[in-house]
Amino acid sequence: RNMLVGNAEFRPSDEMTLSMRVITRTGSRRVAQAAYELARQRKKHLTYVHKDTVFKLGCGMFVEECKKLAAEYPDVLVDDVIVDTMAMRLVRDPQNFDVVVTTNMFGDILSDEAAMLTGSIGMLPSASLDKNNKGLYEPSHGSAPDIAGKGIANPLATILSAAMMLRYSLGMPAEANRIEKAVQQVLAQGLRTADIYTEGTQKVSTMQMGDAVVAALC
Repeated sequence: RNMLVGNAEFRPSDEMTLSMRVITRTGSRRVAQAAYELARQRKKHLTYVHKDTVFKLGCGMFVEECKKLAAEYPDVLVDDVIVDTMAMRLVRDPQNFDVVVTTNMFGDILSDEAAMLTGSIGMLPSASLDKNNKGLYEPSHGSAPDIAGKGIANPLATILSAAMMLRYSLGMPAEANRIEKAVQQVLAQGLRTADIYTEGTQKVSTMQMGDAVVAALC
């Protein structure tokens, strides 16, 4: 979506706007290979998502590279799903998926949908990694300046992003497990920030939730 000069959209007339998707074979193969490697480390199941029924060249190139790599990972179960069907199945039977790889725009949409399977985007950590597993770790929701200082933000996505950093960039899985188990323990106690609060649970502030995780770690 980003270019050296200009951007991927233009409007030749008041009645028409054209938007382009830029998909390269190198980029498709690189992200697919990262997905296969991750699948091999997890449940050995990879799903690639596309819309090559419509975008025969763009998504078609991405699909070609996903298929080519399958031969190099015979231990990984591979399937593919059309993106609109994936949006439905992600809600209906999320347990049938583990590692999912797709193109930028589809991934942007599906990742936010997947976040709500946890009850709130405030629960979802994320990472942007290079080929050496070094990168940026952050909560999927970003900075959320509209609720800054109100004590209602859910800190768990930030805390779990740190756990991901320990696991994938720093090679410290035991420490990552400790953080994740502490979060699970606090949730099992019924503590909830406003975004995930339901009747019968205990509503706490951002700081109270963070303190509870720290106490569970000690």
